[in-house]
Amino acid sequence: MKYIAVLLFLFFSSCSKGQDLVEFPDKALADVFVSIDGVQTSFGSVLETHKGETIFIDIWAAWCRDCIKSMPQLKKLQEDFPKTTFLFLSLDKGVDSWKKGIKKYNLVGEHYFMSSGWKGPFAKAIDLDWIPRYMVIDTTGKISLYRAIAIDDYRIQEALKKISKTNTEL
Repeated sequence: MKYIAVLLFLFFSSCSKGQDLVEFPDKALADVFVSIDGVQTSFGSVLETHKGETIFIDIWAAWCRDCIKSMPQLKKLQEDFPKTTFLFLSLDKGVDSWKKGIKKYNLVGEHYFMSSGWKGPFAKAIDLDWIPRYMVIDTTGKISLYRAIAIDDYRIQEALKKISKTNTEL
């Protein structure tokens, strides 16, 4: 009976989240974000701009305590992986608070405001349930790391190192 309970637990816990994506669904790619200079662009266009690059995605908000606490480690990650594109996607309540947060925390990278928010096509497509949320996209455009919620998650460095190593071997 004990073994059946363990098996049921494992089964249901593995089914509680969707499968990790290796590609963004069309709905996510079509979602429209706002650039720092006010231009609306699809997420797919943003990725296309960085085709062939390693991309680190940080989904954050200036009001998010965990996001702010991770900033020093994030900046260290930027130092350790200078060839990586750092893409910040904001879930702030408004454009003004988003821009103030970028300036206040001196965030260096490419910035977009997710105007569709938590319930928009992008957030739904990636099963966004917590921020910060980190993702790593490899140089072929595949999602190398789908879900990390802590900047010190060893899988972040592991994914970035693996991509860097693969690129230097080519």
